[in-house]
Amino acid sequence: MKRAVTITTAPLITGLGLIIASLGLASTAQAQENNYPDKPVEFIVPWSPGGGSDTLMRLVSHHAEEYLGEAMPVINMPGVSGTTGLKELARRDADGYTVGQVHEGLMVAHHTGLTPQNWDDFTPVAAVTQSPQYLTVPGDAPYSTYEEFVEYASEHPGEIRFGVTLGGVPHLHGAMMEDAEGLEFRYVGFEGTGERIRALVGGHIDAAIGDISSSGEFVKNGDLRFLAVGSEERQEETPDVPTFAELGHPELKLNIVRGILAPAGTPEAQVDTLAAAFEAMSQDQKFAEEVHNAGASVVYEGPEAFAQYLEETNATIERLAGKLAR
Repeated sequence: MKRAVTITTAPLITGLGLIIASLGLASTAQAQENNYPDKPVEFIVPWSPGGGSDTLMRLVSHHAEEYLGEAMPVINMPGVSGTTGLKELARRDADGYTVGQVHEGLMVAHHTGLTPQNWDDFTPVAAVTQSPQYLTVPGDAPYSTYEEFVEYASEHPGEIRFGVTLGGVPHLHGAMMEDAEGLEFRYVGFEGTGERIRALVGGHIDAAIGDISSSGEFVKNGDLRFLAVGSEERQEETPDVPTFAELGHPELKLNIVRGILAPAGTPEAQVDTLAAAFEAMSQDQKFAEEVHNAGASVVYEGPEAFAQYLEETNATIERLAGKLAR
């Protein structure tokens, strides 16, 4: 007598249900990805309102909306040399709806022990602006060219009082010059750019890192002098000021490059959408004019190029960390 064979369809039905459900979730995720962004993207600026980063990033925020299709409201989160806001960024969901501003200061803070975080704890999106930095001296200084400055500093080691933000980007730039020329400066710390430039005008220090927005008017009236600029090419506003590259030091790239990071793990599609919006924005003439009026210039580097810049800069900072910690 043959036994009856019973075939149960419950597991099959359940399995099909799971497959259909998973396909449904995948479709939903794909739809959400294709519709990105469908709500505002919060923009954490880890500096106080009114400063250089805040001013420039508010221009980015304003103009990015046209190309992104959604608002990008600025959220100021200052504190601990720009690391407080980035610490918060790292905690946010990696869904493309929170980004943050970064510049070289994060890497300086990392290598001087201020924060365990570094650039590679995030996903680079794009570089958006740069502010060329100048070696700036009093108008009546005993050196009127970069070569004369180097000669004087070489003959008077440790005597030039160099104004910086200790453990900050200006300190890095001073250390880069020391390293390139075999010099030794006596660093004097100031909280911000404006404070150290006023000290330079007042004769309380002998040299400082300045820029067009902080020092340009003082240079025009003769109180200060620019000896060299850290950009790749001479600047339109200062055509008579040579670049460090012209002076034999192409490695002295003294810029503050401000860019955008996202939390680690942000999907590539969202990163690409953000980067495309910033690239389109970089070609907007009105945006370029407003950035120029704020003392900076527009630069665009996509995710890979910006990551490479951060990696190379990080290596330089790591090598000079001993000078920055002193």
